[in-house]
Amino acid sequence: MQNAYEAWIGREEERTERIHAPLVEALAATLDLDSAPGAGNPLPPGWQWLFFNPRARRSELGVDGHPQRGGFLPPIELPRRMWAGSRIRYLAPLLVDAEATRRSRITKVENKVGKSGSLWFVTVEHSSSRDGSLCIVEEQDLVFRDAPPPGANPPAPQRYDGEALWSRGIEPDTTMLFRYSALTFNGHRIHYDQHYARNEEGYPDLVVHGPLTATLLQQFAVEHGGGRRLAAFDFRGVTPLFVGRPFQLEGRSESDRSLALWARGPDGELAMSATATFD
Repeated sequence: MQNAYEAWIGREEERTERIHAPLVEALAATLDLDSAPGAGNPLPPGWQWLFFNPRARRSELGVDGHPQRGGFLPPIELPRRMWAGSRIRYLAPLLVDAEATRRSRITKVENKVGKSGSLWFVTVEHSSSRDGSLCIVEEQDLVFRDAPPPGANPPAPQRYDGEALWSRGIEPDTTMLFRYSALTFNGHRIHYDQHYARNEEGYPDLVVHGPLTATLLQQFAVEHGGGRRLAAFDFRGVTPLFVGRPFQLEGRSESDRSLALWARGPDGELAMSATATFD
């Protein structure tokens, strides 16, 4: 089975577009910020996920709302697709209203067996640049797996015992999830179609986007970074967060240059872990 997708390793695609100020302003409004960076200013960390997203026609979407597999991504026939985590290096800023290019390359396709059955891991390297200079390098991990059997109970959440120096509450509502899906052109139905999320993918409710949580954690990191530039951010999704269930952004200093950060779910569970490194 492993050999079935080897042909996709090394596959590349490239997109060029302008870092449009109206989209940046719209995300600032979605995150309830007082202002947005204007033309010529650096794009905040995590906000690059507004751009370079595939714009597949509606007839080219799969049942889950994602573009059908078999183009850039391998045609893995497992229903659940998740963005499991990323390792990001910020080398130079993308600028609002400037043109930028992202080149994407599949570097790894692996099959593993977990408690829930077969899992496929696809690693994609995204390299974003402007004026020929490399700005952001991200290794993104996607995981594909089976949906749970009908009527299966999700595992009980395990309380996380990490001690935080800082904490902030987030209340994810349907409007926040809808806006973020629209801004990132993300058609995955688990974020806006409650019937699909519950009955097809087995979630108890609408799922908060992993990159939305990671963006909030990066904003949180910058606020506690003492004015230094964020040079790297690594994150890993652990447990889904759901609409209407408040969660906490939390963190503490790890060293002179790094912070440990996490999102803690409403039952005290670890939803996402992250490390921020500063220059």
